[in-house]
Amino acid sequence: MLRPCTHNKPSTAIALKLLAVFLFMVMAAMIKVATQEVPPGEAVFFRSFFALPIIVTWIWHRGELGEALIPNNIKGHFWRGFFGTAAMILTFGGLSLLPLPEVTAIGYATPIFTVILAAIMLGERPHFFRITAVVLGLLGVLIVMWPRLSLSSNTLDTAGTLGAIMVLTAALLRAFVQIHIRTLVKTEHTAAIVFYFSLTATVLSLFSLPFGWIVPIPRDIYLLIGAGLVGGIAQICVTSSYRFAGASMLAPFDYSSMIFAALIGYVIFTEVPTLPVALGSILVVLGGILIIWRERNLGMDRRKARSVTDPKG
Repeated sequence: MLRPCTHNKPSTAIALKLLAVFLFMVMAAMIKVATQEVPPGEAVFFRSFFALPIIVTWIWHRGELGEALIPNNIKGHFWRGFFGTAAMILTFGGLSLLPLPEVTAIGYATPIFTVILAAIMLGERPHFFRITAVVLGLLGVLIVMWPRLSLSSNTLDTAGTLGAIMVLTAALLRAFVQIHIRTLVKTEHTAAIVFYFSLTATVLSLFSLPFGWIVPIPRDIYLLIGAGLVGGIAQICVTSSYRFAGASMLAPFDYSSMIFAALIGYVIFTEVPTLPVALGSILVVLGGILIIWRERNLGMDRRKARSVTDPKG
């Protein structure tokens, strides 16, 4: 299991979490460039395969290689990997079609969907406060997506609509991942969850080989390998951050990704968040923070589940 939070060092925890969020955004930008030519399934393979050496080295350094390689719930790891890989493919596809800030904003729907799925699948009973937060978040997602919900014959509009649907579906699949992780952390070591997700994603992504894989140009090869290495380091940072502070303190910093997405989008892709994206993001973030605050007040410990979560899968 995840090592207890015995080192109460909030500044270290926040620094690690912010670094992880920034690195995940850098990874997303690298994927966005590469997937203009490389299909999403191939990008998932590179991102997962080249993260493995980083993750295995980290696990070995922590002396947890034995726990990582011996799972107790193989079926649980498979479904976590299946939903996570599908979410990653859809997210990478969306990145090739939409601005980075918009993908980030729609992705914030995951905690909203998680509350809904937890009520359906785990029997959790959300009360008025969390229901209000969910409605607020869904309204924000609708505002972000509204300009894309058109039946225009324009190719760019159609591509944007498809991208928005892909990213929203990915957010729903990541909510399924969250539900499965809540079960996995009861029996599985953190190292095993992190390791087997990368391994499963590497294997499952190979099934997309017949669907348009290409030999990437050198620039894209460097970007894809770099995305894997950066993604692996980011996962280590986010997992390590929860050794120094609890989830209720660190979870709100996930939303710093919008700041990083806006900065990277503007500097690299000359993307400026539109008014619907900005307004919708505010509502979605507010809904998410209200859910985090409510879970904290109810004494729900999500530290172990959040420590093994990759925002892109």
